Amino acid sequence: MPEMNLLPSEIKRDVFVKSEDTAGEKSGIRPEERSIQEYILKGVVNLDKPAGPTSHEVTSWVKKILELEKAGHSGTLDPNVTGLLPVMLGHATKAVDALLTAGKEYICLMKLHTQIPEKELKSVFREFKGEIYQKPSIISAVKRETRVRNIYYIELLEVEDKNVLFRVGCEAGTYIRKLCHDMGMAMGTGAHMQELRRSKSGPFREDETMVTLHDLKDAFVEWKENGNEAMLRKVIQPMEHALTHLPKIVIRDNAVDALCHGAGLAAPGVLTLESDIEKGDPVAVFSQKGEAVSFGVAQMKTLDILRAATGIVATTDRVFMEPGTYPKGWKAKE
Repeated sequence: MPEMNLLPSEIKRDVFVKSEDTAGEKSGIRPEERSIQEYILKGVVNLDKPAGPTSHEVTSWVKKILELEKAGHSGTLDPNVTGLLPVMLGHATKAVDALLTAGKEYICLMKLHTQIPEKELKSVFREFKGEIYQKPSIISAVKRETRVRNIYYIELLEVEDKNVLFRVGCEAGTYIRKLCHDMGMAMGTGAHMQELRRSKSGPFREDETMVTLHDLKDAFVEWKENGNEAMLRKVIQPMEHALTHLPKIVIRDNAVDALCHGAGLAAPGVLTLESDIEKGDPVAVFSQKGEAVSFGVAQMKTLDILRAATGIVATTDRVFMEPGTYPKGWKAKE
């Protein structure tokens, strides 16, 4: 059976039921049912970044096209690198941090300085799978210190003379240009990155709902001039999609407002949760209607959360939902 190339976030988790409750009809709304104005302000665009402009410039164009005050991208791509650039819109910019640490996948064209047999190429690729050490280049925007990064998978796709096309899944913050250089040194030939395209970023994929700036402009004009929302709802996704790579906890309606005020998530508020949560892991908290409530850090592992009758199971680092969306289900101390 061939090895599956999966980022850690793509490995399927089981869902455990801790308790049951019925969602109220009067509070909250399913993300796909939001009004088009709110849908945009709580949306994310799976943008196909062209070669040339910076990630910041592309994000600025998205903001202008959609007539927004705020937009933010997750995971900067160099000007000449193309591919997947998630752009969070309006209120959804609060979720940018949740995407920054997500795993990435790239398709890279590497140029060898001396041609070598394919068998030797594959051997070096195997050596670079797992933990590697990298020191950012001089032109990098981050501090130049040696860092450990994980290469989840690396697959040779095609070889033609000195040109090597490969797919690599890696931890956020991995420098593919440096990876090419280091593999070239290991081969004894020398090598450099020729072209690069990002094909995955956390829950986002190149082969699904990826749109260009032209697609976005056309959809927005169609809505503004003809009142047709369909295209806009197709090119923009609810911000909740940007959190699906994180372990998920679903909570009771009467626990939502406390989290909206920054409180930690207490054990009685948990309805369902996913497997393999460890203490210290980032987690996303959702309402029963599928709305993103908050982003935080687990204070217990999955089994302990299931057993817990009291105590804080997750802290709240970032709140996505406005207070008052759900009725207050907690009492302030005197």
